[in-house]
Amino acid sequence: MNPPENEVAFGAPGIESRWTSSAKEGVGTAYHTSCRVWFTLSHGIVNEIYYPHIDQPNTRDFQFLITDGETFCHEEKRDLTHAIKYPERDCLFYRLTNSEPRGRYRVVKHVFADPHQSVLLVHTKLEALDESLRGKLRLYALLAPHIAGCGAGNSGWCSEVGGIELIRAQRENVHLIMACSSGFSCRSVGYVGFSDGWQDLMHNFKMDWQFRTAENGNIALTGEIDLQATNEFTVALAFGRSYQSTTAKLFQSLAEPFESHRQGYIRQWQRAVVNPKFDFSADTTDGGGMYRLSRCVLLAHEDKVFQGALVASMSIPWGETKGDNDLGGYHLVWTRDLVQSATALLATGQTGTPLRALIWLAAIQRNRLLVRPATRPGRRANITGMAFAQTRRTRLV
Repeated sequence: MNPPENEVAFGAPGIESRWTSSAKEGVGTAYHTSCRVWFTLSHGIVNEIYYPHIDQPNTRDFQFLITDGETFCHEEKRDLTHAIKYPERDCLFYRLTNSEPRGRYRVVKHVFADPHQSVLLVHTKLEALDESLRGKLRLYALLAPHIAGCGAGNSGWCSEVGGIELIRAQRENVHLIMACSSGFSCRSVGYVGFSDGWQDLMHNFKMDWQFRTAENGNIALTGEIDLQATNEFTVALAFGRSYQSTTAKLFQSLAEPFESHRQGYIRQWQRAVVNPKFDFSADTTDGGGMYRLSRCVLLAHEDKVFQGALVASMSIPWGETKGDNDLGGYHLVWTRDLVQSATALLATGQTGTPLRALIWLAAIQRNRLLVRPATRPGRRANITGMAFAQTRRTRLV
């Protein structure tokens, strides 16, 4: 029996927000420019998701909580053992396997982006390996929005469109909507540290709260995955500039089968191999696997609007200790790192991205005399759609 719904969560504005570790195990995006989300992975889960540019993080992390409703509630990143695989050649497509240490169950996830929409897709299968847990496991999606680069000032709601249950968040003019192909059994939005889903489930291994509104704070979105019909499903996280457009992207993405998205995503990346002779398989002990993956990682760090703008890294150093007033990070265009990335790509036979990087750097340097210094670290000085945080490092808008 589901808990009763309540309107407004308690505990506003939540605890002070923090980011997450920069020890990444994977980064990714669709190769096509129509998809403007980037994602990072560590500890078996999704961390920051960037939109609409590669220097603007919008989430802290997204993971599952798993419980039998009686004796335990496990958190993916802390309580399970993690394995990551790269099942496709020349592609940033990931399979994450998170296993319960005693071997009683595992969560298998394929993480990638919609090839043509600003939507992150996490295709998931929950496998109960211990007979005593079959039919008892319950799975909860837990998402921490840090929209437009801030953990504070986020607002979240439970909403419905055409009978489809959604969980959404917004800050400024950026919208985030989460949905599941199999639907949600329960939903809630709450303030981190007080009324969020983690606090609720860790208390008694059950979801007792269903809050529909949590505004202007450090919030978390929680949805129980409906496992009655299937243990295999896709969670979609869509991003957009309005509630209507974001919902449209979400529905378009979920309307297409996982396998179709997967094939399209892989095709895009494999078409980015400009010259197969730059393979180096015979020169490495792993058949060129690490080389090919590294090449894709470099390509993924280019912005899709300001083409040629290559950020140093999709990470925030010591992010678990940093809040909104000390964001810092490597998701900035540092000339030093841009040059290193561009020359490395030249060594792989790739000329298009390095040429765009050279043009972008020349254009941005031409504007340097118009730049007013930032009033404090992290401030942006807008110049025809480009910005400098300092003279040596550049943010996009």
